[in-house]
Amino acid sequence: MTFDIPSNLIVPVEVVDVRLDPEPHPFEVANAAAIEENWRVETQANPSLFDGTVVLLSRLAYDGGRFEGRCHAVRYATFMHWRRERTNTAAGHVFAHAMLVSRDNALVAIRMATNTVNAGRVYFAAGSFEPVDFADGAADVDFNMIREVAEETGLDISSVPRGERYYALSTERGTVLFRRYFLEENADEIARRIEAFVAGEMDPEISGPVIIRCADDLPGGLMPHMKPLIEWHFAK
Repeated sequence: MTFDIPSNLIVPVEVVDVRLDPEPHPFEVANAAAIEENWRVETQANPSLFDGTVVLLSRLAYDGGRFEGRCHAVRYATFMHWRRERTNTAAGHVFAHAMLVSRDNALVAIRMATNTVNAGRVYFAAGSFEPVDFADGAADVDFNMIREVAEETGLDISSVPRGERYYALSTERGTVLFRRYFLEENADEIARRIEAFVAGEMDPEISGPVIIRCADDLPGGLMPHMKPLIEWHFAK
């Protein structure tokens, strides 16, 4: 994989040009047997896992505010195997975060439900890019953000004011593209709306909302990439 983006540094992104390559990902082709074996182990431990379709990168570059990449549709089983190997593979993962900001400047994150891969972990409502998130072969980042927030929290942020640009943070665990969305309600009001949605779901993806009110207000279970994003927001 060609990977050329600063590590562990938040950088501004003016243009996102991530393309979906119709060819199979070389990582999936080269590791077919290992993917199957790992999936057998994963589903024994968590039978609720579903082998859907997500994307993995084979190229990523950042230059002067331009974020470029090439990715391929892969099985979720392939992604799960990649998670175990991640730093020793010719593949990478990019995902997007809608950073929900309340009227009182708190951040609204979520805690994942116990039946999910990231059970108990805290981050902004998000999910891997899927083929549906690509229009004419190019990633629609805001579509992915809006879709994932609606699926996990019930909130419709499609008309919510948003920051003028994206930002990116690349770590050994993957690369996150994020953008602030400014909601009209206070944090507690947003939390009540999310809690009501979760209570009405048959099989919710999240256990509930997590409100973060300052840079030192770090909840248990926080995903490692979240701390610099939280510090960045409150420094602004």
